[in-house]
Amino acid sequence: MCERGKLWENKGEELIENLEVVTVPSPSPKRLPVKQYAVQSQLPVYEWPDVGSGEYDVGVVASFGRLLSEALILKFPYGILNVHPSCLPRWRGPAPIIHTVLHGDTVAGVTIMQIRPKRFDVGPILKQETVPVPPKSTTKDLEAVLSRLGANMLITVLKTLPESLNNGRQQPAEGVTHAPKISAATSCIKWEEQTSEQIFRLHRAIGNIIPLQTLWMNSTIKLLDVVEVNSSVLTDPKLTGQAVIPGSVIYHRQSQILLVCCKDGWIGVRSVMLKKTLTATDFYNGYLHPWYQKNSLAQPSQCRFQTLRLPLKKKQEKKIVAMQ
Repeated sequence: MCERGKLWENKGEELIENLEVVTVPSPSPKRLPVKQYAVQSQLPVYEWPDVGSGEYDVGVVASFGRLLSEALILKFPYGILNVHPSCLPRWRGPAPIIHTVLHGDTVAGVTIMQIRPKRFDVGPILKQETVPVPPKSTTKDLEAVLSRLGANMLITVLKTLPESLNNGRQQPAEGVTHAPKISAATSCIKWEEQTSEQIFRLHRAIGNIIPLQTLWMNSTIKLLDVVEVNSSVLTDPKLTGQAVIPGSVIYHRQSQILLVCCKDGWIGVRSVMLKKTLTATDFYNGYLHPWYQKNSLAQPSQCRFQTLRLPLKKKQEKKIVAMQ
C-alpha cells in the first residue's frame, strides 16, 4: 500500500513528491519485496495497521489483502486506488492470476479501480487493459507480464488523476467470478476426476507455490516436475496392453519419466519428493521396481497413486482488520 502522492521524478517528469509504504505483517522479510525495495530506496515504511500520521493525496494498494475502512479512505482527498490483476468483475478476490491459469483463460488483464470501504474489488473502474495469455503460461510467467502492465497503467492514471476519477465506470453486474485463496487441499490430485489438461493447468497455476501431491503406499509424494506425454510414448505396448485405472503409475525407461493414468489419459512426471527429491528413475529403482519384485504377479492398478485426503483442520476464524 503506497501513500502520499504529489511529485516524484518519473523519466524526467515530476509526478510524486513523497512516497510512503505500508506492508502487511510477515514473518519473513524475503516474502515482502515491496518492503525490501522501500528500505533500499530509503522510503518510510509502516506495518499494517499503522499507516503513519502524515497527510496524503492518494493511496494505492496492490495484493494487500486487507479490508479498508471508510475513515481510512476519507483521509485521502483522491481516495485509494487498487491495482488488480484481472479484468474485473472476473476474478474478484485474493488469487486472480492463479485462477486465470487454473481455468485456462485465454485473456487476462489489469484493472485500476477505486477502493470501496469494507468490500473487496467492487469499486468503479478507472482503467482496464487486456493481454492474451500465452499458451502454457505459469502463474509466475503471467504475474511478470501483468505487474509490468499494471505499473504502466497506474502511472497513466496518476498523471490524469482528477479526470480518471471523473470518468470512472461502475463494474457490470454480469460476469462476476471469484478467486478465493488456494489451500493445500487444492494441490491433491483427484486421479479419477481430473483430466490431464486440468492437472497440467493445476501444476502451472500453483506448482511453484504448493507442489501437487498424491498418496503412494500410505506415503505422501509431491510431484515436482509434471510434463505432457509425447504421443509416441502413448502408443507403447506397455501402456496399451495392460489393464490400468486412474492413478496407475508406470516407469517409461526410454523417456525416463513416470507415466500416471488420470481420468482421460496420462501425465508425465520427471521428479518427485519422497523424503528427498528423486528423479523418475530414482523413484523407479528405489521404490517401484522393488515393489514389483516382491509382487511379481501384481497389476499396475495395485501399485497406483491415490488421492491424498488431508485431515480437516479446525477452522480458526481470522478477523480481517479494518481501521476505524
